[in-house]
Amino acid sequence: MIPRRAKSWLTAIIALCVVAGGIWLGLGSTRSIHSDLPALAPESGKPTAPVKTQTSPESIQTPTAEVFSNRVVEYHMDVKLVDGNVLQGTQTITWTHPGKKTVSELYLHMYPNAFSSADSTFMKESGGKLRGDVMPTNGYGSMHITEIKTEDGLSLLHRMQYVQPDDGNMKDTTLIKVRLPKPVKGGESITLHTRFEVKLPKIFARMGTADHFVMAGQWFPKLSVYEPVGTRGRTTEGWNLHQYHGNSEFYADFGIYSVRIRVPETYKVAATGFPTQQAVMKNGEKIYQFYADDVHDFAWSASPDFVYAEEPFSAPNVPGVRIKLYLDPAHEDLKERYFYAAKAALSNYSKWFGPYPYSTLSIVVPPKSGNGAGGMEYPTLVTAFGADDSAPGYDLERTVVHEIGHQYFYGMVASNEFEEAWLDEGFTSYAEDKVMEQEYGLIPNLPVQSGLITSPAPLTQNSWKFDSQNQYAANVYTRGKLVLLGIEQQVGAKTMERILSTYVKKYRFKHPTSSDFQKVVEQVTRTSWTDYFNQYVYGDGMADFAVEKITINPILKDGQTLYESSVTVQKKGSEYKKVPVRIMFEDGKTMTKEWDGSEERITYKLTYTSPVSWAMTDPLYTIVLENHHMNNFLKAGLDEPTKSRWSMSATKLIEAIFGSLSW
Repeated sequence: MIPRRAKSWLTAIIALCVVAGGIWLGLGSTRSIHSDLPALAPESGKPTAPVKTQTSPESIQTPTAEVFSNRVVEYHMDVKLVDGNVLQGTQTITWTHPGKKTVSELYLHMYPNAFSSADSTFMKESGGKLRGDVMPTNGYGSMHITEIKTEDGLSLLHRMQYVQPDDGNMKDTTLIKVRLPKPVKGGESITLHTRFEVKLPKIFARMGTADHFVMAGQWFPKLSVYEPVGTRGRTTEGWNLHQYHGNSEFYADFGIYSVRIRVPETYKVAATGFPTQQAVMKNGEKIYQFYADDVHDFAWSASPDFVYAEEPFSAPNVPGVRIKLYLDPAHEDLKERYFYAAKAALSNYSKWFGPYPYSTLSIVVPPKSGNGAGGMEYPTLVTAFGADDSAPGYDLERTVVHEIGHQYFYGMVASNEFEEAWLDEGFTSYAEDKVMEQEYGLIPNLPVQSGLITSPAPLTQNSWKFDSQNQYAANVYTRGKLVLLGIEQQVGAKTMERILSTYVKKYRFKHPTSSDFQKVVEQVTRTSWTDYFNQYVYGDGMADFAVEKITINPILKDGQTLYESSVTVQKKGSEYKKVPVRIMFEDGKTMTKEWDGSEERITYKLTYTSPVSWAMTDPLYTIVLENHHMNNFLKAGLDEPTKSRWSMSATKLIEAIFGSLSW
């Protein structure tokens, strides 16, 4: 998921502060500072004109025999949309115990209950807000299991108990334990039959209804993950259990889904996987049958207003995919932009990270009123942001590219987003930037983005342990991406491509950890990365290199006046290899040094016919993990060095901020 509005607001605030500070300091300074450093802002622009959409019939497909995952779970579901906002469903779940120990209970996620009241853990942590959207007044929703029984017909309703392993909030009902009448041994399977009802909330936080638009994400009772020894570094097997939190997304086992969806006859349905038969009209209903395998979730969306379009696509590592658009009418004329973005994403990601193994990819464009469901990923289905602008900028493409990136890091690699969200969001953000630069010429403004990380935190901490949604987004998305760029800077683009390719191919359908990724980095580079990961992944490190002081002493030598200049550079944050230092003399001569950054400080002593004018660490802003740029620059001989630093840094940051309009 991409936090679009959070970026926009933070950028605007930073821009206002920096511009105001720059103006104030400029008015207070009597000397101008010339810089020959390049501007950081990319050229802006918008894609070409739209093309009229023609509706085409949806294709029917059949399952293949190829198996990619361990398929721990199998869901057969039948769901009916009633009164526009109620889901009535039946479900048969078969779970095959992947471990060795005997278990006597199962756990089910009841995600819609996050929206059942202001007292749920999700609502208390989020304050009823997410990505700029606010929970609508009286927009609550909920889920209830009305029947759960074994294959023998034994009811387990009295054996259900809501549990709150993370915070003990007794009013949170997003996780339920079911005590089994008969224990399940390792390798054995158990089948349960359930009947449930969901009152969908007014659209908020990825799911709900808006007018006639329906987004059914996390809509069914879903089994928690049971982790055998070795999974994600576990030394003892057991359940991975978490409630639904304000920042967290999801984690589930791979399996098979066969889902019948019943909607009013005027509705069109988009869903994970593909339809196995044409929709049937019966008694005022339209009945769809969808199938998906080797996925860990199933989502669907419905609306009578969808404008449908479909195109086949293939590339060297994409044997054949049907790209399906479910457009809001406001974006009917923009289908070519959506198709191009999807094809660019699929072709590049499959080249970099390995084949896309699914036969479909669906893109849902919600209406403006359904924006709360926008910018989200599910297996083989993604949502764009609400169609609120007849001439949108590159946010349209960026969102599609980002969400399709999740098909790899959320979908196939399937890391645990409760506990290590950066393994999905950070990696996807990194890949998104690569595609946007290659296909659209949009260069990310990394100095501004790193500058927004004012409260760094360990990337491996649980998602609900971050202080706020802003801190979560700044670390999980931006800082996570910068950690990967920091590795790329040190090993080179080609080696980084090999690292990521190796990682994704090795851990497809495996649920890896940060430690697993570190091992791949070390395997490919044949170098220890312990210090780097300890500081920037497992720790809260950020780089901060400052010019601490400049001293100048004139000397007379052989009748000529020379100047002994000393420039002291200080490490105030975490370590970073290859710290460039630029030194400018009064006569215009420049000198560039490279410091390994291993000591607390280093002093360069220089004797020359002209005194040092100024010095700057990281003059081209190449250290992507530095978030304090204000102390990089120091002018020699001034009583107020901070003023000079501000003037220089403000100038460069203002340039970068103006370019951030193309994020």
